[in-house]
Amino acid sequence: MKLPPPSYVGLTSYGLIDATAFRAARQVMFEQIKYQGGIFAADNLITWNKSLDFLRDSAFAEAVNRNARPGAERGVVWRTNTLVWAARQAANLPGDFVECACYRGSTARTVIDMVGITGRKYFLYDLFDHDETMAHHAMPEHSETLFNEVQARFPEPEVIVTQGRVPDSLHTTAPDKIAMIHLDLNNVDAEIGALELLWDRIVPGGVLILDDYGWASYRAQQVAEKAWMAERGQSILELPTGQGLVIKHR
Repeated sequence: MKLPPPSYVGLTSYGLIDATAFRAARQVMFEQIKYQGGIFAADNLITWNKSLDFLRDSAFAEAVNRNARPGAERGVVWRTNTLVWAARQAANLPGDFVECACYRGSTARTVIDMVGITGRKYFLYDLFDHDETMAHHAMPEHSETLFNEVQARFPEPEVIVTQGRVPDSLHTTAPDKIAMIHLDLNNVDAEIGALELLWDRIVPGGVLILDDYGWASYRAQQVAEKAWMAERGQSILELPTGQGLVIKHR
């Protein structure tokens, strides 16, 4: 018997006026779809009649369910799949992994569980706290204890968690050779600053994921990063997830 492709319908979408009305309208739309399988609706992305093969991966599903809380963290499952793919691409390259900013560490934990960390280090950076002097917006888990909580999620000695502002904290500790970078700083100056310090350390074939690149609310980052990459003969692929993908070719 041929099974229909899997679907994922989440509760988290951003920028809504009335979430209840939005979900009701979304359900009406679903009822007009001829082939009910392959629906993805979460994280401001609605699509249908897709294979969604990553949702068939039981190991991936278990890792996401184990590491990500219900709601927004699981709603970014397609973005998380992109990161797992990037890590797999980079796993055969020399160099370490970098994530700025890691927040609770959920995506990094899932990447490690899926791809492993043997033979390299994983550098995680975040402010972990918030006050009104900081350019980034507050997140629910920001607190004086979050840094220690994230450290506790990574007993592996290869994982190095650093607290502080990026790019300033990159001067304290950063790898000399990088196979993959995940930037999710929600701030154009911080991301360009990180690229200025880290881009030359990415090995040829290394992967860069820009989490905010394709989001209209972070348009300033897209404009700045597109120009920055063009000066270096690189282009950025905008993904439907809102991420940007770069593979360093030299």
